[in-house]
Amino acid sequence: MEHPKLFISYSWTNTDHINWVVNLATELTESGVDVILDKWCLREGHDTNEFMENMVNDPDIKKVILICDKVYAEKANKRSGGVGTEAQIISSKIYEKHDQEKFVAIVKERDEQGEAYLPTYYGSRIYIDFSDQDKESSNFEELLRWIYDKPLFKKPEIGNKPAFLEDENISLSLGTSVHFRRAIDALRNNKQYCEAAVKEYLTVLSKRMENLRIENTEGEFDDKVLESITQFIPYRNETIELFLTLANYRDTDESRRTLHRFFESVLHYFRKPDNISRYREWDFDNFKFIIHELFLYAIASLIKHERFESASYLMKYEYYNLGNSEYGRDNMVQFGVFHQYLSSFKYRNDRLKLNRLSLRADLLKERCKNLGIEFRHLMQADFILFLRDCLDHPEISFHWFPETLLFIGYPSAAFEVFARSKSTSYFEQSKQLLGINSLDDLSPLIQAFSDGKYTIPRWEHSSFNPFDLMGIKELATKP
Repeated sequence: MEHPKLFISYSWTNTDHINWVVNLATELTESGVDVILDKWCLREGHDTNEFMENMVNDPDIKKVILICDKVYAEKANKRSGGVGTEAQIISSKIYEKHDQEKFVAIVKERDEQGEAYLPTYYGSRIYIDFSDQDKESSNFEELLRWIYDKPLFKKPEIGNKPAFLEDENISLSLGTSVHFRRAIDALRNNKQYCEAAVKEYLTVLSKRMENLRIENTEGEFDDKVLESITQFIPYRNETIELFLTLANYRDTDESRRTLHRFFESVLHYFRKPDNISRYREWDFDNFKFIIHELFLYAIASLIKHERFESASYLMKYEYYNLGNSEYGRDNMVQFGVFHQYLSSFKYRNDRLKLNRLSLRADLLKERCKNLGIEFRHLMQADFILFLRDCLDHPEISFHWFPETLLFIGYPSAAFEVFARSKSTSYFEQSKQLLGINSLDDLSPLIQAFSDGKYTIPRWEHSSFNPFDLMGIKELATKP
């Protein structure tokens, strides 16, 4: 449709109205529309009724717009004058309900109650509103889209049925979807209550994760753990989308504090509830895996969107863990608490003779698909958490264990954030991730790795070189 032909039906209400219609016709013409307007096409001696009838019935005219004000609506209803003649022709077309996309009303005027002036025959059909001058620009775009059959909203192609729905064992319902959609919409549209909506979603999620608690211990417990982790997939995907949306649209002190408080609120899932007296350490392995995975994705999402201060916030500030006080321990814990040993995974590996180096790493990689976060982002986050833990707690011999780096391969280049940190200006931003003020602050870490004070994780014959992954020799070497 290179130059769609369009006829304008309107009333000669007064000079101002006529001039408005002519200006609209001019703008449409300048936008590639072949406009048929009586002021341009009729000359002395022409038959106006024949002209109008031809215009409405002409098969080459694909679109007809009705400029509706009070006078137009009255004449159309009374079948008076030229408008009345057009109304007789147009109404029959509309009542026949064929070719309905050919006609649309343009509301130019409303009555005292705010109701649009429309001919009775137009009924409840959708119109385009030009009654508010402040919105004429956006409404003109809407009109053009209608003329060119290019609607703003199109139904997307139908995708595939989510894989997790194929598993008959997945029946978990946490009831977070409404809260999730509200939070996402508020963030993307910068609504005033967006911070509250995010907090509400994360609070509901935290509380309803209790539904994941494994109560039926019949059969192999490692199967129960894996089933629970699988059941959580749709809610994990929701939360990851929220992390990414938050990082993209709302990087504030309050948003990073909300994330911190969320992870703080789920720490109690690592220990027994008050109503349970007997338990095994692996009873909470499903929570340990899920919360560790969510923490990795939170860090990865923030780093991907270069929200370095927010990522650093989650690593810098300790988490209040009330349960620790029961045993006389410090109830403030570092982020390392989110990586905990999974004895059920060790048991599963041995029981099924899988001979895998890390079932956790396998599962993290397998589940990292179509999320807006690639596995390389996850590995980068894991590595940064490892470095930050080494830097913040040099007195601890065992640090955050970056299991995803099992898949790093050899030789390996620097991760993206470090590769970009060749630029001194970029390094000045990214250094927040490591909690350092200058390159000199890395010297003790480099020395500790070189002297073997810090053990670099190893899986049989596989390991990684932290200096390569940091691109240590290239950091801050360029403007």
